[in-house]
Amino acid sequence: MIAVVFSGSRFADWRLADKGKIVTGFRTMGINPYLHDERFILQLLNKNNNLINYAEQIKRIYFFGAGSSSAERKEKIALVLRQFFRNAKINVDHDVKASAISTLGDGKGLIGILGSGSNAAYFNGRKTLDNNFGLGYILADEGSANWIGRMLLKSFLNEVMPDDLREKFVARYPLDRKQILDKVYNQANPTLFLTSFADFVLENHKHRFIKKMIYHGFKLYIETYILPLKDQHPDTTINFTGSVAAGYEGWLRDVAERYGIVIGTVIKEPIHNLLKYYLNKN
Repeated sequence: MIAVVFSGSRFADWRLADKGKIVTGFRTMGINPYLHDERFILQLLNKNNNLINYAEQIKRIYFFGAGSSSAERKEKIALVLRQFFRNAKINVDHDVKASAISTLGDGKGLIGILGSGSNAAYFNGRKTLDNNFGLGYILADEGSANWIGRMLLKSFLNEVMPDDLREKFVARYPLDRKQILDKVYNQANPTLFLTSFADFVLENHKHRFIKKMIYHGFKLYIETYILPLKDQHPDTTINFTGSVAAGYEGWLRDVAERYGIVIGTVIKEPIHNLLKYYLNKN
């Protein structure tokens, strides 16, 4: 039996398969080595009945996650997985590589992520090439659900959010300034709080204020991430994964077109294609 895992900061999608067939699929809280220590991750695994029931049967795990970029952080995740899945060989890699495999397979090309966070890279068919992106939810993540949440809260606190949208926001979220700042600066996992506004934004995406905000996020994303990569790899189509890329695909393609950028495949959840890829390898 194999397990394929794709984890953002908010959720982790799991698929367990045996002899070419899916045994079960489910979602847990996201696992990010930047945000969670070994004890927290092990407790998370021990709370899931699916994982408890199949732990001994799983022989190989392919884990891809946000924050799992350096050797040190990969080993942090692998150490916990080895403790829980005692009979399994563990493979841990970055979520960017998962996005590349899910859209390119073993091919070459550019890959962009716009989900809970944002990132981009060139994939040479075996690995993603190093770059200066992926600075996390404080310094970067332009255009992502995290960034959109930050901008939404900032407009609310600075009282520049239009009155009609503000009324909807207050009715949905009874939060005051003190509570918001506490959740962002003092509570654990502020990214989960920031990305929790994604549904509200999607529900109100036709509002001119929201549309302008998302367009601006995509503009920043393309200028920060994609244009430098296109300079290095001209005439290369870029594929995207992530809830924001898929949820606002038309807007993303519109902004990209203004920069002369061609977008190929856009998928919301890489887990499905990842599973197909590794079922063919086992």
